[in-house]
Parts: sequence; structure tokens; C-alpha cells
Amino acid sequence: VNKHKPWIETSYHGIITENNNTVILDPPLVALDKDAPVPFAGEICAFKIHGQEMPFEAIVLNKTSGEGRLQAKSPIDCELQKEYTFIIQAYDCGSGPGGTNWKKSHKAVVHIQVKDVNEFSPAFKESMYKTSVTEGKIYDSILQVEATDEDCSPQYSQICNYEIVTTDVPFAIDRNGNIRNTEKLSYDKQHQYEIMVTAFDCGQKHATKDVLVQVNVKPVCKPGWQDWNKRIEYRPGSGSIPLFPSIHLETCDGPVSSIHTTTELQTNYIGKGCDRETYSEKSLQNLCGASSGAIDLLPSPSTTTNWTAGLLMDSNDIIFKFDGKQGAKIPDGIVPKNLTDQFTITLWMKHGPSPGLRAEKETILCNSDKTEMNRHHYALYVHNCRLVFLLRKDFDHADTFRPAEFHWKLDQICDKEWHYYVVNVEFPVVTLYMDGTTYEPYLVTNDWPIHPSHIAMQLTVGACWQGGEVTKPRFAQYFHGSLASLTIRPGKIESQKVISCLQACKEGLDINSLESLGQGIKYHFNPSQSVLVMEGDDIENINQALRKVSYINSRQFPTAGIRRLKVSSKVQCFGEDVCISIPDIDAYVMVFQANEPKITITGMDHFARPAAQFESERGVILLPDIRIVSTVTKMEHSVDLTHDRANKQVVVEEMLHNLDFCDVLVIGAELNPEQECLELDHGELQGKHLDATNSTAGYSIYGVDSMFSYEQVLRQLRYRNWGAAATSDRKFRVKCSELNGRYTSNEFNLEINILHSSNSNFMEHVNHMIVQPQFLQSVQHPEGSVSAVHSSVVPSMATIVVIICVSVLVLVVTLGVFRLRTARPQHSGGQQGAKDNEMDWDDSALTITINPMEKYEKPHQTEEESEEEDIDDEEEDTTSAESDDSEEEEEEEEEEVIVQKGDKQNATRQEQL
Repeated sequence: VNKHKPWIETSYHGIITENNNTVILDPPLVALDKDAPVPFAGEICAFKIHGQEMPFEAIVLNKTSGEGRLQAKSPIDCELQKEYTFIIQAYDCGSGPGGTNWKKSHKAVVHIQVKDVNEFSPAFKESMYKTSVTEGKIYDSILQVEATDEDCSPQYSQICNYEIVTTDVPFAIDRNGNIRNTEKLSYDKQHQYEIMVTAFDCGQKHATKDVLVQVNVKPVCKPGWQDWNKRIEYRPGSGSIPLFPSIHLETCDGPVSSIHTTTELQTNYIGKGCDRETYSEKSLQNLCGASSGAIDLLPSPSTTTNWTAGLLMDSNDIIFKFDGKQGAKIPDGIVPKNLTDQFTITLWMKHGPSPGLRAEKETILCNSDKTEMNRHHYALYVHNCRLVFLLRKDFDHADTFRPAEFHWKLDQICDKEWHYYVVNVEFPVVTLYMDGTTYEPYLVTNDWPIHPSHIAMQLTVGACWQGGEVTKPRFAQYFHGSLASLTIRPGKIESQKVISCLQACKEGLDINSLESLGQGIKYHFNPSQSVLVMEGDDIENINQALRKVSYINSRQFPTAGIRRLKVSSKVQCFGEDVCISIPDIDAYVMVFQANEPKITITGMDHFARPAAQFESERGVILLPDIRIVSTVTKMEHSVDLTHDRANKQVVVEEMLHNLDFCDVLVIGAELNPEQECLELDHGELQGKHLDATNSTAGYSIYGVDSMFSYEQVLRQLRYRNWGAAATSDRKFRVKCSELNGRYTSNEFNLEINILHSSNSNFMEHVNHMIVQPQFLQSVQHPEGSVSAVHSSVVPSMATIVVIICVSVLVLVVTLGVFRLRTARPQHSGGQQGAKDNEMDWDDSALTITINPMEKYEKPHQTEEESEEEDIDDEEEDTTSAESDDSEEEEEEEEEEVIVQKGDKQNATRQEQL
């Protein structure tokens, strides 16, 4: 009989490890029944769980003892559910095998906790972290990174530590993920840092993927100009290029009321203070429209101007350096003794403080007594950084005090920089122009006039000649410094306009589109345009104005090198004593070297003329077809798209530029002025910036003008020789220059022959032709080359003698007429080829000797020979067709008869001409 119900504990507490099915219960699952040991009634048959879809089941391990086990039906996931609570009851086996009349225990509560396993790694909430910091500060926390763990238990789900993986970075991180900098950051040192961070949970499992943290360093807001380049490149011919096209001013929100900027182009180490044309002083004065008659006292050394040969010289810019030990004597006759009451002295000077405690006079220019006495008639010198001009007038009827010394005190005299000085004398007034600005003397002292004497005077440069008061005349009062372009112009003074032109720079600052500068911008240039001052109230207007400031160099061949730039700024603020400070801009312009031009002179380099033409009133034109061409070689880069590569191609381009002199020099003995000369009508120079000098050594044409102008003038240069009987030939050399010898042409050589009609010469000519080989190969000239011009001599009455001497040859020539006529087409072809090669023929005395025993197999083997001489002027004037006809007719006549009677031959020749 089943009298009693099973008994179990009222509550159970169990633990199950996730991913496991065994539950550990406390107390153990055991059911008791008082009906024991009665079969069935005292046995436990089942445990039942009450609850919705509980993932657990209870099984009976021993019916008699009532022992059971609680287990999971499937793996338990803590992350899905951490705890379970349900009801369990025990059932006995009833009263018989069929389980009838079973009884159940009371309800017991089961609470099960799921034990976590550390199966998940920490993961950061963001894929990347970014932040910005200002340089120069230490931060407690720059930013915080955060990671999470999907495990369910606090032990495994909590992040216990963070760590920076990247080494050698000035950052640290704490357990909460706060990143801080360990030292002050510098924007100049590093703009950005990238660090990798990892996280650990409390089970010491680290994140599977580290996170990137990007820290940008912002510079401390510093007032100043931004977005400008230190190096600006300038290529010749670029015109005006902006210096700072993207510049802007950062004021850090300062209360700015006005801005004042000064842009300075520093060129004092280029040439004479800046890039100027390096032509000779005479050429520059001609270009600037100065009065004629200027005498260059410091010219480049040459055969005619040799007094500067012993001075230290920079040949590129014709600068002479004086070290206190040198002076130059100007030869007598170069400068007239009487300069009149009006004259001008011009010079470039670079001078520093005088050496020594007690400075002596440093003479630039001095005209003093050559011997016996030591009187200074006029002089220009430096003394204690003062420029002094001395002018002692000669004694006349008015024996009175007159102004004699004029003093100027200027800082520029001793600043070791180049300056341009012009002393205009309109006695008794003397005016100084320095760099185009007028200065009146601060002190004028009077002196007695000089009494007349017969002592010769000596003009010197760089020192003063002391002719008296010493045992031996010598130099004294030496100059220390550099001089250039020292000229004196007697009888005239220069205008302000010409003076400004002579000292003008070819490079400087410029403003692109002045009309778009903007309102409220004031600007000012200095005279040389090396300093630009701008002022404005609005920052943006100032930014726009400075972007328009540009550099320009108008020279075709500028001096290569660096030009330094400096921009200084001053800022005023609204009602504040302390205002922001703007650092200066230090930049430079890099001027590239211009492509070097190659100047080539071409033309007819050899000709001959009868002596009568050289003896005529007009003479003979030396260079009728001279051509001056300048080319430049460039490398052009082209891209080959098919092969994906760059190709370099050499391109030769013709360019136009000026020349400053061309010399036609005599090679060999100089011209004998008693019988020969070079001549040029001075009317050919009118309308051009050209002048010319003539000497027995040659003809020199100088002045800055185009190559075309030089060609025109050179083509009119004539050579006359009225004593031609004593001269057989002359050789000349032509050479041209640009920029005072910086670029020079090739040396073009010309040879001319003077043809004489004398009996002896003609006999020598005939005898020479007789002994020549019977058949001569004609010389083939390359197409396009300048060929020699062939000519011969017009026979005189002396041919009667020649006919008697060579009459024995008439029969031989008669026999050969037929074959020569057969070879005429080849003659014509050869003559036409000669025409193509610019060969002119006059074969009135051509001699051809025929061997009658020779077997002719090929008619074209017969060719002519001629002396290499030129045709006369009348033949030059004929057209090419007329020349061909006349030459062919002449050859026919000469093929039939070698030499005819002189009278008949002269008549025939006149008819042909």
C-alpha cells in the first residue's frame, strides 16, 4: 500500500559551467520515501521540472536510494542567460508495476547560476580615434579610448588594463583608457603622431585588433606671413613674375587697425649695385640720348686705349679696382686742355672708410703739372668720406677770389656700395647728382686763380701726379676702392633725364595691375624700384596687394645668381600699447643663366678685282653680302606616349639681339695711309645708334644697335688703294660682339686679290698654263658652301708678242675643235653647277692644251681649268642668264683659237660684255 509521499529538500542551489551539461547542486538531488523498503511504493521513479521550456532535465540514478541528477538538455550560454529558477518535484513508483496510485513530493525551488568562460576578447568601440592638441602644453587627458568584452561575468567582461603598443612616443595611457602626453609637443618637430593601443580584460585576454589613435599637433598661433616660398625661380625673358602669389597674414584674431609693409630687393652684390646693361659707357650714353663728345677715361684695354692695361680689372663689367698702389696716366691729346666753363664728369664708385687714423686725400681724377711745380688745375677726390671737386681757373684780367673747392658730405661715399656720381660744372655753379638725386655742396671755398705758365699738364686716374717739390716726379694720393665708367664731357652738361637713364637698373620690384590693388592701399617705390612700401587698414586688401608684388628683369641676358628679398611688417592695434609682432620674410630670387647665343658671320670670303676698281674714287665694297645671325641651342623635353618615356631633343632657334661693336681688322701689315684706306660714308650711320673710328689697323663700328643695322653699315664699307701696283692682295678679319665682349662672333676672314694687267704677269700666266697636265679634273664643291670666285685677266696689247710665241700651237687646236664641241654639253653642265655654287667666271685668257695622240673614249672626261680669280664689276652686274651665255660664247672662241690678235680679242670681249 503506498501510504507516504516522497520527500525532497525545499530548495536547491546549482552551478553549471557554460558549454557544459552537468549541474552541481547543493544539496545533492535525493528523494526519500517512508514506504521503503516496500517495492514500488518506497521507490523513486521520476523528477519533474515545472517551467517554460527549461533547458534542464532531472534523471533518477537509483530508484531505491532516490538519488537523482540535474543536467542540461543542450549547451548553456552565459551570454544568453546567466541564471535559471524553476520548480522540481519527485514522484514514487506507485502501488504496483503499472505505476498506479503514485504520489509526488512537495515543490522545491531550484536556482541555477551559469558559470562564465572567458571566450571573448576585448573590442574597441571605435575603429580609429582622432584628436588635435596645441603644441607646447602638457595635457592630463588628450582623449579616452574605450573597449568592451562580451563575456557575461564581471571577471571576464570588465577591461582591467590598456596599453600603448607603439614604442618611442611621448604618450601614456591609464587603466581607464585616458591618453596623455608625457612631454611638450612641437609642431616644427612633428605635425602628427599615430599610435596603436590595445586593451586587456580581467582574465588578461587582450584585444584581437589594436586601435589607431591619431594625434594632430597644432602650432601655437603665431602672428606672421604664411604660405610663401623661400626660393623664387626666374628664367630670362619671363617678364614680371609674382613673388608671393598665395601669401596671407595670420594675426591670431588680434585687434589690428593698420599694417605697414616694406619689401626690399637686395642686389648690391650684383654688378654695380644691380643688374644693368654691361655695354661700354659711350654706348650707354648714346642709348640714353646723352650729348656727344664724352671721353672715356677708363676704357677696356686695347691697342689704342692702353693706359688701363696695368690696372686690376673685372672684365665682365669693366670695373677697375684700385688698391692704393696704382694710378693711370691719360695720354696727351685724349682730353682737351680747355674744358670751358661747362663740362661734366660721370663715374661709378664703390668706396669704404679710409684706412688709418688720419685719412689722406684719395684721388679719383687729377690734372696737375707734369714737371717743376705741383699745382692741381682740377681734381675730384675723396677726403674723410667727403667728395671734393677742385677747379682752379687760369688767371685772366679779373684777378679776384673765385670758387675753387666744392665739398659734399654724404653717407653713401663710404658705405662700400656702388653709386653713380655726376658732377655738372657751370662755373661758378657745380652740382652733384648721386643716384639721380641732386645735392648742393655744403661748403664752397675760394682761391686765387692760377698764373699762366708753359708747364705741361698731366691728367691721371686713381692717383695724382706730383711733378714738383720732390726729387723725382711720382704718383701720390692713391685711391682705395672701385671705379667704373669714368668719363669727362667738355663743353656740355647732362640733363636730369639722361642722368636718371644712365644709372637706371634693369631689374627691380613691380606691381601687377595697379588698378586692382584695392581701395585704401598706399604704396611708394624708391627711384631704383628696389624698395616698395605699402600701407593699408584691411588685412585682406594687404594680402591681395602683396600677392601682386613681382620681380622683373628686362635684360635679354641677365646676370645669373641670387637676389635676396626681405619683407618687414609693422602692425598697429586698436587702442593697445602692446601689439602683435610680425616676423620678417627672408627669401631669394634665383635668376637662371640665359641660353648663350652663338653669333655667326658669313659671306663671300674671297674675291678679286682689277686694280682700276681699287684705284677709283669709290673703291671696292669689302663685304657686299655679309650676314650676321645669332642662334641659341635649347633642350626640349617631349613625352613619348607609346613607350611611356621622355625624350630630349636639341632645337636650334634663331634669336634677335643687339650688338655693341664690330671690328674690321687688317691681317698682316697695317694700311699705308699714303696709298690705301678703308672708307665709310657717315651718312650710313645716321638714324642709328652707331659711331665709327678709322685707323691703319682697321675700321671699328660701335654702339648698341640691331644686327640688321650692323649688316647695313658693314655692306657699305669700301677699300681704296690708289697705289695698287705695289699690292697684290689684302686680308681682313671681321669680328662682332654683344655686351662688351661677353658674347663674341666667329672670326670671319676675307681675302681680296688686286689684278694687274702687265706684260710680265701675262707671260707668266701663259707659261704656267702651258706646262699644266692635258686634262684636269674640276673641283667639286659641297652644295651650299661659299666657293671661290674665278676670274682671269683681260689681256692688253701685249698679246701680239704672245701670238708669235704660241702660233705653233694653232694647228693642234684646230684638230681638237671637233672633240671640244662634242664635250660642250658637259661644259654647260659644269658651268651651271659652278653658278649654283656661286662661282663667277671670266676666262678671256683661258689656255687649253690638247694632246692629239690621246684616244677619247668618253667625251665627258674633258674639263676646263681656270685661275681662281674674280670677275670684274661689269660682269657682276649681268644676270645669271647673260653670264652663262657670255661664258659659253667665250669658251667657244677660245676652243677654236688659243690666242688671237690682241685688237680683235679686245673688240670681241667688249661686244660680249
